[in-house]
Amino acid sequence: MPANAQSLAVADPTLAAIISQIPEPKVVSTMNVFQDLLSCIIEQQIHYRSTKKIFERMLKRADITILTTDNFEQFEEKALVHIKVSLRKLETVVAVVDFFKENSVDWNSLSDQQVRKKLSAIRGIGDWTIDMILLYTLNRPNIFPADDFHLKELMIRLYGLNAATKLKAQMMEIAEKWSPNKSLAVKYLLGWKEFQKQKGK
Repeated sequence: MPANAQSLAVADPTLAAIISQIPEPKVVSTMNVFQDLLSCIIEQQIHYRSTKKIFERMLKRADITILTTDNFEQFEEKALVHIKVSLRKLETVVAVVDFFKENSVDWNSLSDQQVRKKLSAIRGIGDWTIDMILLYTLNRPNIFPADDFHLKELMIRLYGLNAATKLKAQMMEIAEKWSPNKSLAVKYLLGWKEFQKQKGK
């Protein structure tokens, strides 16, 4: 067992049981903040298999492997116009494209907080989307997306949390036990959800 997973198992018996059941989750990052932001906006999630495939199909339809500001117009004309997207989402898409056309950012050189500050300045980009970018695109090790719907459901079920009473505070208190490996803990929890789905539970 890797040292960081062992540390989680020692700190949290619930996670220890999960870690013993499934292999360490491996998520391959695109390392493309622009592409993953647009995926988040269009699909509202980039880390669940089915919706990620939808975005991948859109890229394939546009004959694009890596989405950039240079080929965005091609993506828009060949793929984006064929799906239903709300006006609010379209406005956010435009804001993201404008930001990346105007700014060249070395995301890996920035701290988590610096990434948050830059991304939150883009119209329509909120905490959940930023968490997803930090967690899955930039592979930051200590991210806890407390606003994630699936994570909320899982933690209510596994930790017996009261959904009616300061749920976010309860979740964050538990997550503090996982530091500095919160990201790995989140991936184990979501990996266990997928594992249970495959088992039909």
